[in-house]
Parts: sequence; structure tokens; C-alpha cells
Amino acid sequence: MMEIKKTLLVLATGAVMTASAQTAPQLNANNIEQVLKAMTLKEKAILLVGATNQTETGGAMGGYTKNLVPGAAGVTAPIQRLGIPMLVLADGPAGVRIEPKRDGQTKTYYCTGFPVGSTLASTWNTELVEEVGKAIGNETREYNCDVILGPGVNIHRNPLCGRNFEYYSEDPLLTGRIAAAYIRGVQSENVGTSIKHYAVNSQESDRTKVDERLSQRAMREIYLRGFEIAVRESDPWTVMSSYNKINGVFAQESRELLTEILRTDWGFKGMVMTDWTGLRNTAAQVHAGNDLMMPGYGSQTEDIINKVKTGKLSKEDVDICVRRILELCVRSPKMNGAKPSDAPDLKAHAAITRQSAAEGIVLLKNEGVLPLKDVKKVALFGVNSYDFLHCGCGSGNVNVPYVIDMVQGLRNAGISTTNTLTEIYQKYVEYAKVKFEADRETTKWFQMPMFGKVKLPEIELSPRCISESCQEADAAIITIGRQAGEGMDRSLEEEFNITPLERQLIDRVSDVFRQAGKPVIVVINSGSVVETVSWRDRADAVIMAWQPGEEGGNSIADIMTGKVCPSGKVPMTWPVTAADHPSTANFPQDMTLYSYKEMKGWGAPIKNVDYTNHDEDIYVGYRYFDTFGKPVAYPFGYGLSYTSFGYGKPSVKVNGSNVEVSVSVKNTGDVEGKEIVQVYVSAPKSALEVPAKELKSFAKTRSLKPGESQTLKMVIPVRDLASYDEQNSQWLAPAGEYTFSVASNISDVRGTAKAKIKEYTEKTTNVLAPREPLNLLKQK
Repeated sequence: MMEIKKTLLVLATGAVMTASAQTAPQLNANNIEQVLKAMTLKEKAILLVGATNQTETGGAMGGYTKNLVPGAAGVTAPIQRLGIPMLVLADGPAGVRIEPKRDGQTKTYYCTGFPVGSTLASTWNTELVEEVGKAIGNETREYNCDVILGPGVNIHRNPLCGRNFEYYSEDPLLTGRIAAAYIRGVQSENVGTSIKHYAVNSQESDRTKVDERLSQRAMREIYLRGFEIAVRESDPWTVMSSYNKINGVFAQESRELLTEILRTDWGFKGMVMTDWTGLRNTAAQVHAGNDLMMPGYGSQTEDIINKVKTGKLSKEDVDICVRRILELCVRSPKMNGAKPSDAPDLKAHAAITRQSAAEGIVLLKNEGVLPLKDVKKVALFGVNSYDFLHCGCGSGNVNVPYVIDMVQGLRNAGISTTNTLTEIYQKYVEYAKVKFEADRETTKWFQMPMFGKVKLPEIELSPRCISESCQEADAAIITIGRQAGEGMDRSLEEEFNITPLERQLIDRVSDVFRQAGKPVIVVINSGSVVETVSWRDRADAVIMAWQPGEEGGNSIADIMTGKVCPSGKVPMTWPVTAADHPSTANFPQDMTLYSYKEMKGWGAPIKNVDYTNHDEDIYVGYRYFDTFGKPVAYPFGYGLSYTSFGYGKPSVKVNGSNVEVSVSVKNTGDVEGKEIVQVYVSAPKSALEVPAKELKSFAKTRSLKPGESQTLKMVIPVRDLASYDEQNSQWLAPAGEYTFSVASNISDVRGTAKAKIKEYTEKTTNVLAPREPLNLLKQK
């Protein structure tokens, strides 16, 4: 009898829930307020907390949170009673990161590996980046995901940052314009982006706790500007708040950052989610304007409910965040009739990858040996020639169907490799991979399978082996590889500098091949800058291939053979040494201090462990090197071509709130190619100290045939000429005469023009002032 009563009770409860669901409003674009009013406090709390780590979110109200896409980064909580769907969030940004294989299925779910952020920025081609974004958006939608977690818009403050490969540039304008193009492309496929990591997340060491201490001016002009441009120009669906503190307050708990700057100053209308962090002050996060707590923990739901009931968190704050999540839901593919195929056109997307990577590859040096002529066979040196690095590690790693290495790429272009050398390296790579798997310590982050492809150790080759290879080959190609990733910064000696074994390889190959009158070409397979000054004279050509995606070997072969004329230019300064960056003095380089502190329980904060002082202030990258006259290996915006370009006399016209800069560019060489024109502006002297010149616009020509010309017109809003005036909490462009320099790179100005500008001011909120003293760099 008792069992019958239990059964009747369950049936009755189910009937009540069904009736409730039938009478409750079902979410659509026109009834968000109605649904919000119908939600219980528990349902609201459930919605604000990601469901990634939870097996259930409220029983019949939430439903089970089985991840619809294995390997996706996370999901939001569904509330079935109100027709609120579960949204799937996938890692990016160099492609969609999901599991390529699923239990019980023979079908695969590989995603295209596109060029990493530094490669895309090197194209300086917003139309091409938008095309890449559109392809990524298509795969996001076809694989049943709603938001891709990218692009990464943090600044290359220092070349040792482990995640620079994901980010675009040391310059906020280039960063913002490339990011906006990526976002427009992705969102044209009716899926969302999450611009990250907001903000000042320019190091990986101790990233979850470090306090980034900086001036309001550096924050506004350097570290927030790229985000601001992207928000204003492309309307990203979401923003991801970063782990770190900014001037003493966690970014995820900073209302000044997430509400006053992002929404009041910039007008952002979308949703904010936290980066995937552990438990923090959930109520403070909600009050700050973090709408969605990721990955989500059950205790956060209870915490929100309790804090509202005790008056420690306002119902109004909760409702604001809930409303924004509902607004995201109604924009999502889940609520707009999307029918994912699980079969995007990977072949078509591979073609986009190959093209975009080739346009981002930078020719750093060429003593007339490229493009290759009468070269049928090459001696291919370096482990990464055979185990090519298509992208970086961590959440930015993409599970790709294949990677074209240097051997395959050259063979596809009709160039073979010497047999013995190829056999040595290929068998070594096979052995090294097996050994790595056998030795893998899965408790270490950088050895976890999800971390991605590690760099295998280099091997030593005897002089005899190199000499025998020289006899067979027409040229030598050496690939120098570097890997980096999420959660750790780069080592100065092993990852920025050339190692002794690599230097030995370059020297031995150079000695043998150059004596035989055969060229030596070095290919750098790295997502970020490496030291070149100590060895580049030993090479006849140097190519920066970056981490160019799955088609990398083909893209490099296209450049080497002249199928594509190189047109990429570096989006960051290449210093002579890492120490030449003023930020290096305040960048973590010895994390053993952190481990020791944890072990000993030291209480006092440690510089470059617990906090980082941005004493270089606004003088990041070229703003320092150009202003202070510091020699560099390669200046910002530098890149060679197989042809040459002449510039006409530039003209400048003030047209209302804009400045229009025009210049004619002519292909004066013998090869069809593209040129990137950069506009740098020097402001008149005023109370505000400013860099010698700053990038304010750029444009890339179409592919010009020899003798062909194109006039480029670049429009610069007067607002973009402003510097941040901390004393008055405003953007200020002082009245006076401005110099507009049209250049091939920051050190190669081709012409200048001047224009008088009226004073421009724009008030902002007065927020995020530093709490600790800083020793800011100043001009003498």
C-alpha cells in the first residue's frame, strides 16, 4: 500500500510540474520581462551559475546538464519550465575546441586549426580576418555550440608572456581592429563570441591571484583600448572577465571595471561571464556585473539565494544579470531554428587557413635566395620541420584532423628532402612521442593530454651527417620551434633565446652549406618573438612562420616558392634582448619563489609573484623603443616582400570629427604583391607627456601588379588622437598641429603631412586608481 501511495505522489507531483510548465511563459525575444517575473529566486540563482560542474540543476526545473558537445568548455543551466535552453560554450580562438572522437561512434568531429592570433594580426588585413572569423563561426554553429570563447585581446606587454600566441599585438589599435573583424566574422554566422581576458591579463604566472598595478592612463590607453575598440565596432555577445586583480581588486569583482567602464563609458549591452575560476565572493561578482559564474558550482547557487534572503545581495542586481543571460539565450542558435549538421566544410576552411597563414607569414631577412629557384631537393633540419607546431597549448589548442609539416608542404610544392636526414628526424620524432607518453605526468598541467602538442627536444647532428646532406641538397632549411601555452610564461634562456644546441646546429649547417655556395634558410615556428640578433647573420633568409594552423607546411612552401608574395608585417617589436623591454624588470621570471612562499607560508607580498608593477606605464613595445631611441632587431610593423613599393605624397584633411589621410602606393618591383601602409601620429606638446608617435590607422592594398597603383584613404576619428588625462578623468586631444607620418613600418616613414586640430575632450568615469605607489617611466 505504501509503494502505491509513493507512486501516486510522484505522478501527482509530475502532473503539477507539467501543468506549471504549460501555464508558465516560454522564453522568446518578446517576453523576456514576463519570463523574468515568472522566475523563482532559486531559478534565477540556477541561471547565474554555469552548469559545467553540476550533474543536475534543480531537478524538473533545470533538467540534467549533460553536455551536448563533448569537450566543450562549459554549459549554462537550462530551465525547462520556462523554455530557457542550455547554451554550449566552446574554447577558441584559433578554431573550435571540442573532442574529435566520441564513445561508440566511428564518425569524427575534428575542427579546422586556423592561424593563431599573432599570425592573424601579422596580416593587417581586417577583411581576411573577418573571413577567418566567419569560417570559425560556421564550425561553432555546425557543431551545436552557441558561443566561442575568443578572441583574446590582451596586450603583448612582454615577449615572455606564455599566451602571446593567442593575442594580437603590443599595440591597442591593431589589436582592437583585428579583434573587431574576427568578432564580426564569427557573429555573422549567428553565434556569439566572448572577448577575453578582461582585463590586464598580460602574464600567466600566478594569473589567478596576481595584482596588476598600473596607472589609470596606461590602463585606458594600452590595456583597455583594444577591448573598447572591439566593443564599439563589433558588439560582441559576451565579455569574459579575467582571473587577476587590478589595483588591488579582482577583475571579476570590480564594478568599476565591469559596469562603470564597460557599460557606462563604452555602452556595452551584452553579457559578462567569469573566466573558469574556483569559488570566490559570488555576491561581489554578481554586484560587479558578472552575469554568469563559470564553470559553476552548486554552492554558488545556494550562496546567491542566501545572500539575497539576508539582504547582502540585492534582488535588483540579480535581476539585471538574469535579464542579460535571457537576452543572450534569445540571440543563440538554440532559439533561432539552428539545425547543426556536425559536418562543416573542413576542406573549404582549410583553404581559408592556408591563405590567411601565408598572408601572415613575415619575411624577416632575404639575401636574394627567396623565392627558391632551381631548388629540387633540400636538407631539412630541426625537429619541428617534422613535428610542426600548428598552435599553442591550453584552451587555445585545437583538435585538428591533420597538420601539414615542412616535409609534406615542400613535397606538395615539388621539392623533395634528403633521405637519410629525413629518416633520422622522422624516426626520432616517432620515438620521442612514444617516450613522452610513457613518461607523461598527468598531474602536471603542461603534460595533461588536453594541454596540446608539446615541443619535442632538439637533437644533435654530427658534422659528417650535415656534410653528407649538403652533397645531396640544393639548399638547407632549419626550423626552430617554440611552444607556449596557458598557465605558464616563457623561459628566457630556453624559449626566448636560442639554445646552445640550436646555435650549434645553425653554425654547423651554415659553415657547410655556405662554403658549398648553397643557401641556408631559417624558419621560426613560434607563436611569439624569439631572439635573432646573435645568429641571423649565419642565415641567408629568415622566415617568421608563427603557428600558422593545420596547413602550415603548405603556407610556408607557398611563400618559399613564390606562389605567394610575402606581405605580413610583425605586430610587435622584436628586441635585441628580452631585457630591453622595460617591462621585463617587472615581469615574473622565477616562479620557484612562488612555490617557496607557498611552502613557507610567507605573509608579505612578493614583487613579480603576488603583484606586478607596470612601471613602464604607457611605454609598452614601440612606444618605448621609438621614443627612447633604443635599438631593436626588427621594428614594429616590419616585413619584407619580393617586390618594392613607392609612396606618393600623403595628404591630410580635417572633415568634421574625422581626419582623412590619403596616399598613393605603387608597385615599383617585378612581382605582384600587397603593401601595408601604417599611419603614425605625433601630437603637439602639451601638459601630457606622449610617445614620439603612435599608430592611429592602417590599410592594406589589394594585390598590385608591377607598375600598378592604388590610392588608400584612411579615416581617423579625432577622438582616436586623444590621450588620457587622469587629473580630469577625460580623453584629451590638445589643440595644435599634428604630424601624420605614412610609413612602411615605424622606422621607415615614407612621407608626412600636418593638420591643425581643435581641442577634443570626452569625460569618463573616475575609477580603478592605483592604491600602491608606482615608479613610472618618464621621458628625460
